[in-house]
Amino acid sequence: MSFVIVLILILGVGVAVLSVFIVRMVSAPRQSKALAEALKQGHSSVVVRSAKALLQKDPHNAAAHWYLAQAYQAEGKPELALMELKAVGDLAQFGPEVPEIDFRVRISALYERFNQVEQASGEYILLTKIDPRSAKHFLDAGRLFEARGKTDLAVNYLRKALEMDQRLHLAHHILGLILYRTKHSMEARAEFEAALKWNPDDFEAYYYVGKVLKEMSDFTAALLAFEKASRNPDLRLKCLVERGGCYMSQGAMDKAVPELERAVKQIKDEGLPESLYGRYFLALCYEKSRSLDQAIEQWERIYAKKPGFRDVAEKLTQYQEYRTDDHMKDYLTCGKEEFSGMCKAVVEGSMGLSIRDTAEVQNGVDIIAVEGESDKWRAAKKIPTLVRFLRVSDNLDEVAVRSLLDSMKKLSIVRGSIVTSSGFSRAALEFAENRSVELLTKERLQEMLAKTAPAKRR
Repeated sequence: MSFVIVLILILGVGVAVLSVFIVRMVSAPRQSKALAEALKQGHSSVVVRSAKALLQKDPHNAAAHWYLAQAYQAEGKPELALMELKAVGDLAQFGPEVPEIDFRVRISALYERFNQVEQASGEYILLTKIDPRSAKHFLDAGRLFEARGKTDLAVNYLRKALEMDQRLHLAHHILGLILYRTKHSMEARAEFEAALKWNPDDFEAYYYVGKVLKEMSDFTAALLAFEKASRNPDLRLKCLVERGGCYMSQGAMDKAVPELERAVKQIKDEGLPESLYGRYFLALCYEKSRSLDQAIEQWERIYAKKPGFRDVAEKLTQYQEYRTDDHMKDYLTCGKEEFSGMCKAVVEGSMGLSIRDTAEVQNGVDIIAVEGESDKWRAAKKIPTLVRFLRVSDNLDEVAVRSLLDSMKKLSIVRGSIVTSSGFSRAALEFAENRSVELLTKERLQEMLAKTAPAKRR
């Protein structure tokens, strides 16, 4: 124990002697060299003590403030370091002892650390003037202008930096972000690809390259770019949502669903845009595949977090009957064969027609039928009707009515009906008004399903 005490005393005496030695050199030309040497050897506490002693005698000693700031930084005290550097800046006594370029590089970094972005920008601009050969100063100035939303100035400084050094991957990256946000997608892609040339591990650049490729409908290349970007855990959720969107755009719902289900499992913050879109796209896929229970579950999760998100409230209202009306639920979710049977039952039961033929169409079925048999009309020529049943979520527009009329013309049928699980747009209603087409909405369908429910579905 006594040996330890002796050792501590010896070390203390050594530090004190070194401090006294430096203080005694204050009037000597080598004072700065001594402080620098002490810093280099890691004796920051000695520099702090010595510099404070110097400043007690001369508060305007710029060199003492300069080395004290560096010592505080070495000790992990950035707040105190910034105070000393501000004092250096106020004194503005730059020269061999206090090199201005080193000073401004150091103080700008500390301004950034404490989120004093405007002050940091000012320092970087000064650096571009006193050291115009350094591309990094232009990069840093451009970087901070971008952070402050001054994109025009940011672009100017970033392009200047790249003129001086094409290898500045970060300059390419930030310039790519600005160009992408200002709708210059092709130029943005070129900058992100340049960034990847100098830094192949720039996963965010891969992400934005994927975004541009997706906008160009180059889905195969976009999927690959998002796959590479997903190696970064922070980007994985976004990438999975984007990959799901690519598959949806290709009509490959069977591939979209696994990607989006993986995305939903990654969600930790339900309020993030990518979380909301991941659930929304997955719900659309479930809706198209008639998995409405699962779709409604996703819409409810979104609604709980952000009720006004896209058309989620409308979707939940639209499918309210699905939860309370078993007939409508069957109509929307049953397989093709059972769906055809339900439609036949409606035609023969509620509509009182006799079926002549059926054919499958996208999202539904066409049924050709005539008036039912009766003694009164037995000898009369039967006039056929084309009844098109559709199970869709969105209101049908004029195009749907025109499509039915085209089919009627090909079949030489003059009367037709569209029965939908949704509704019709105003344009569709106006277009059908003076034509031999009857438009039956979800409410009418519910009535007919209820009446034919006991009937046997073939």
